[in-house]
Parts: sequence; C-alpha cells; structure tokens
Amino acid sequence: MVNYREIIRLKTLDYSNARVASSCGSSRNTVAEVWNLAKEKNLIWPLDETMTNLDLHKVFYPYQGGEKGKKLPDFEYIHKELARPGVTLSLLWAEYCAQCAEEHAIPYQHSQFNEHYHSYAATKKATLRIHRKPGELMEVDWAGDTLTVYDSQTGEPMKAYVFVACLPCSLYSYTEAFPDMKSYHWIQAHIHAYNFFGGSTRILVPDNLKTGVIKNTRTELVLNRAYHEMAEYYGSAVIPARPVSPKDYRRKNVIGNSAKYL
Repeated sequence: MVNYREIIRLKTLDYSNARVASSCGSSRNTVAEVWNLAKEKNLIWPLDETMTNLDLHKVFYPYQGGEKGKKLPDFEYIHKELARPGVTLSLLWAEYCAQCAEEHAIPYQHSQFNEHYHSYAATKKATLRIHRKPGELMEVDWAGDTLTVYDSQTGEPMKAYVFVACLPCSLYSYTEAFPDMKSYHWIQAHIHAYNFFGGSTRILVPDNLKTGVIKNTRTELVLNRAYHEMAEYYGSAVIPARPVSPKDYRRKNVIGNSAKYL
C-alpha cells in the first residue's frame, strides 16, 4: 500500500517529488497525485496518530474498494484473527477470496494481500530487529498442534508430535515428528537437528517444558539431567525463554566459540 502518511510528511517539509518518491518507494506521479489530494482534503502534517494509510486511502478514494477496483481486505479483522492458534495469512487470504467471489469483487493476489497486511500491521505495533550471529543459537520447541498419522497396516489413527528447531539468523529450520514428547525423543530430536545443520550451536533456547527445564526463575535454573548432559556433551549453553513470555527472549553473554562442529 502507498505510504500516504510519509508522502504528506515529506511534502510538508518541501521535499521534491523525486526525493519523496525515492524515499517512499512510489512513482513521482503517485506522489504528485497524493499531495494534490491531500491539499484538496485540507490534510496537513502532523496528522492524527490514529489515521492509518488505510484510512487515508478511503479518504482519497471513497468510491474505490481497493487499488484498481479491487476489494480492500478488512485488515483489522485479519489482525485479530491472526492472534488465534492455527490461523495463518494463507487461510485468511483464502477466506477473503471466497468472500470476493460471493460479492463478485476482484481480490488481491496472495503476495499483494500479504504486503498490504504487513504495511497495516507495521502501524499497529512497534518492533525492534534483534541482530543474530550465524551459528550462535538454536531455538527449539514442540509445535503447538499435533498431526494425525495412520498406521499403514491397520489404518489406525495416531497422534504425532512435531519438534521444530530453528537457526534465527537465517531462519533455516528442521522438523521431525515423534509419537510422544518424552525426554528420550526430546534428546533424540536435538541430536538429529544438530546432524542436519552440521554442527552444534553455542546456545540452546527451549521453552520451559518439563522434559528440558525443571525450574526457571530469576534466581535459579534447574535443567532436566539428561538434557543438561546432552548440552554439556555438545558444548552448548541452555538459556530458556522467560516463563510466560517466550517471544521476548534476549540473549545473555555466553563465553565460547560461535559453533562447535560435529
């Protein structure tokens, strides 16, 4: 989506159309059109902080459902739905396309849909990029949902628990399904992940599941004995995510090489 707010801000500061276009990733014609519309609507900087680019689009093009006549998705609804377990942008895009078909409207392509949503989401939450060193840490956990697999001989359904390991610098990932989440399979999954990646990382970041972490408080960290011995063998330090807040993990200073190769 066009960054209407930034165009208005820069044009208010008397930047040329060419400079604004270069800064905002839009064409000079788009910049000129937006600035003329802003003056017609008496929109001057600073704008109300609650007015998003989506709101400005509706103000500038009130008779247009979306760019080039396409139906504009309900990004507020999408933003809320993504907080639910198992909901993805792909599922919401499929739902949006079905809605467009019912209304005989033109939908956005999947890539455009994602791009517009991410632009919207950027206005809702401040984020800070965390820089990672290659090979320094591996984040591990069991996936939230189980899979159903079927015995090839009897056809009997069985649950499969999916282990996920990720190198956050590159987002290179490894997954494997197991019949349960017991300690033996937890350790085995780490070994298979290390073999897949070709080396062991300095730091392991698990969630606080009992097969890996017995106790994790501000003053005390008690690891499962087998898990501690495995980490010791591979030269890794286990630094669990904070209880209740695994997403805000912050690296601690751990002395050692960036990676120990198998």
